[in-house]
Amino acid sequence: MNQPAIRILVVDDESAIRRALRPPLLELGFQVTEASRGEEALQMLRAAAIDVVLLDINMPGIGGIETLRRIRAVTPRLPVLMLTVRDGEEEKVEALELGADDYVTKPFSTRELIARIRTAVRRVRAPARAEDATIEIGEIRLEPIKRVVSRRGEAVHLTRKEFDILHCLMSRAGRVVTYAKLLTAVWGPDCREEVEYLRTFVRQLRKKIEDDPSNPLYLLTDVYVGYRFADAQMFQEETAVEVIDPGSPEEAS
Repeated sequence: MNQPAIRILVVDDESAIRRALRPPLLELGFQVTEASRGEEALQMLRAAAIDVVLLDINMPGIGGIETLRRIRAVTPRLPVLMLTVRDGEEEKVEALELGADDYVTKPFSTRELIARIRTAVRRVRAPARAEDATIEIGEIRLEPIKRVVSRRGEAVHLTRKEFDILHCLMSRAGRVVTYAKLLTAVWGPDCREEVEYLRTFVRQLRKKIEDDPSNPLYLLTDVYVGYRFADAQMFQEETAVEVIDPGSPEEAS
């Protein structure tokens, strides 16, 4: 049985961005609704059923951050992806801390955006997974009850903290976890600022689970923001790459 079409609300004050997004989304079977301001988006969410919101951070009026705050107050589980600019790391972190599911940096490719959309919606629609359920992504298998990790069927020997970091990230696969959230989850709230300490552990962890630690496939860095464990399905999308950036030919990194 086919899944119903994903209903997307695109919220961006730049009409060029909305015009550029509509054709590829419609072609792939998404239903698209548009809003140019946060106030308008909140009205639409009260009036219509929406599966995912693409929300620009920098808009006139109440702005993207306050719009996100109000969305989360009434719909905690609705997937919200923020559209951000390259140098907006503080805003990205703030949005993630407020409950944004992910972000995409302008300019971005349609492939990247659609993969993130589908990952967020799939995560909400999927049955709840028990905290102690085994997680298997690519060649990495993590068993929380036994606290064991294997790669290609071979045991990977991790320290307690390395296992906790990996478990935290794999249980949120495809979703960025901010440095502060990861440090709090593994070491406690008093260690939220110890980013260099965390980086040391991540470097060691990559040496154990990656073929090429300097070019990781699984444990990815979102620069100045946090880490994410790759969602295998994110790399299986067949969508053509088209960069959405009116007025600039620069490819998204």
